[in-house]
Amino acid sequence: MTPTNVPLQVSTVINDPASVDAAIESRFSARAFLPRPVERELLTDLLRVASRAPSGTNTQPWNVYVLQGARKDELVEKICEAHDAISVDPQLATEYREEYDYYPEKWVSPYIDRRRECGFGLYGVLGIGKGDRDRMHLQHQRNFRFFDAPVGLIFTMDRVMGRGSLLDYGMFLQSIMLAARARGLHTCPQAAWNGFSKIILPHVGAGEKEMLVCGMSLGYADEAALVNTFKTTRVAVESFTHWVE
Repeated sequence: MTPTNVPLQVSTVINDPASVDAAIESRFSARAFLPRPVERELLTDLLRVASRAPSGTNTQPWNVYVLQGARKDELVEKICEAHDAISVDPQLATEYREEYDYYPEKWVSPYIDRRRECGFGLYGVLGIGKGDRDRMHLQHQRNFRFFDAPVGLIFTMDRVMGRGSLLDYGMFLQSIMLAARARGLHTCPQAAWNGFSKIILPHVGAGEKEMLVCGMSLGYADEAALVNTFKTTRVAVESFTHWVE
């Protein structure tokens, strides 16, 4: 018998662990969404659940900007215009810098191998051949259209926070994605937005002290879309686990 004075957060029993596992294992980066809207109450509820994500000394460093409708469309057009301009004149890329290094300056194995496998696999599903710059550009630009998802999320944090807050942020983002799966929704977390912070932050009304962390597409995945059949691989547990006994 559970004592009556045991806190609910301690005594709660997960009666259906298979559903928890299913939410984790069925999460993927959806790259095509249906136009079906997502109700504000539903978004508020999943963000409430995700807010229970852990953070160092409970700092909760996240800020979330929810984009829908006309304001989302306006941002999409602004970023796509900048993205097209860079394609025409690559020198313009110097005007758009990420505020933190998401990827390494120098790629090494096995990470470069996994990156290539992911890229070649995605383009292979879509029939985009190596060197097909125009189609690659358009596919990359799908990021900046939120893959047609009805909801775009922009995440920021205060620049005064340390790198550890990015670790906290990762747990918050994962919590959002799993809460979304529990409600029949899919997501795509996106670092692609990071270079365009000087356009994005004023558009969403972020303060000068805020730093762009990433974006995310959220909605109901298009089950008929070929791109959503792409599935990334995972290495075996034995390859990254070290038993110290």
